[in-house]
This record gives sequence, C-alpha cells and structure tokens, in this order.
Amino acid sequence: MRTALLTGSLILAVLPPPGGHPGPLPARLADTGGGSQLITAVAPEPGSTTGRLTWWDRRAGRWYEAGSAPARFGANGLTEGGTRTQGTNTTPTGLYGLPYAFGIARPPAGTAYRYRRVTDRSWWCQDNAAAEYNRWTEPLPADCAPGEAEHLAAYGQQYEHALVIAFNYDRPVRGRGAGIFLHVDGKGATAGCVSVPRHAMRALLRWANPRRRPHIAIGTDSGPLAVTRY
Repeated sequence: MRTALLTGSLILAVLPPPGGHPGPLPARLADTGGGSQLITAVAPEPGSTTGRLTWWDRRAGRWYEAGSAPARFGANGLTEGGTRTQGTNTTPTGLYGLPYAFGIARPPAGTAYRYRRVTDRSWWCQDNAAAEYNRWTEPLPADCAPGEAEHLAAYGQQYEHALVIAFNYDRPVRGRGAGIFLHVDGKGATAGCVSVPRHAMRALLRWANPRRRPHIAIGTDSGPLAVTRY
C-alpha cells in the first residue's frame, strides 16, 4: 500500500497543473536564441494593439520570470515578420536579437548594454533607395530622404530609452520595414514597434546583459502567429 501511494505521488508531481501550461513560456518556444535572458511580447490576437511583455532569466536549466509589464503593438496589430510590408503599422512577429540600446536621456544606472545617446543629428534611415536603409545615421545622408527617415530627437517621450530590435537588420530586405524598437510608451499604439511604460523600459535596461545574449520573441497567444512557433 505504501509503494502504491508513493508511485501515485510521483505521477502527480510530473503532471502539469490542471488547466495550466506545462512550464514557463520560454520552455515552450521553438527557439530562445541560445542565451540565458529572453523577452517575450505576446498579444491575444493578430489584430490586438495591446498585450504583455515579460522578461526571463535562465538559471540552472530553468526559466524564471524577472519582470512583466503591459505592452503596446502596432496600430494594425501583428503580422508575420518574414513577409511584413513596410508602412503597414504592424509589429513583426518572430525571434530577434537586441543589438544595442539608445536614448535621448542618459541610461539608467547599472545599464550594461552599449548605449548610444541621441543628438539633434541622429536619424534612422527608412528610405528603401538609401545605402543606409534600416540604420542609424549621423547626419542624414544625401541619399536618404528626410520624409523617409525618423529624426530620433523628435520623439522625446518614446525614445527617452529604447532597445533596437534586429528585425530586417542583419541583411535588410528593401520594403520589409525599418526602425523597429522596444521603447517607452507614447500616446497609443505604435507604428510597428513594441512599447512599454517608462519604468518598465528602465528596469529592462538595468536587467539586460549582452553577455547573456538576450533576444525578444514576439507573437500571439495561439494560432498561426503564436509566439511558441518562434
């Protein structure tokens, strides 16, 4: 009888909780980027403009939540990153690196990421015809039309602090999109970026460690754009 009770206890111990998911979200992703830090940005549906952003630490082979905040997405929701079209105000789904941080304000104390300060000469080129497409430039190059670039200093609230999301970044595909960041909330939905409240963005910069190779996974709770696919 004692043996039977022990066996039953072991079986119960390995079963997932009733109605719950089998483990933390990062453990259910197809890929986490190979590092020991991860950010997940999850929306309820493809057309959602709000959701949840969570940052995670991997310790001793397990993922633990380090923080969480409400998130905002593109005004037209989310779309598959590999087929996204520029100018659609959609947030690209997928798994992406986070090359560096930037901001108009000084970085929070404890920031380990390379942090680039915005000046009045700082632009992000989004001109498909320009050599510096989807790149920070100082000053704006002659082949990048001002109307096809973001003057970073003009976004005092959103770009107080930001992390570059490496969407269409390493080998840019013209027409797919440029200037996708994780930044401070503005007044509403974004043009394709992911945004969080100011206090959360500052907490993220204090937490993120480039030596731990953090990535961001963007997607929906379920369906064809489910974050677990990435």
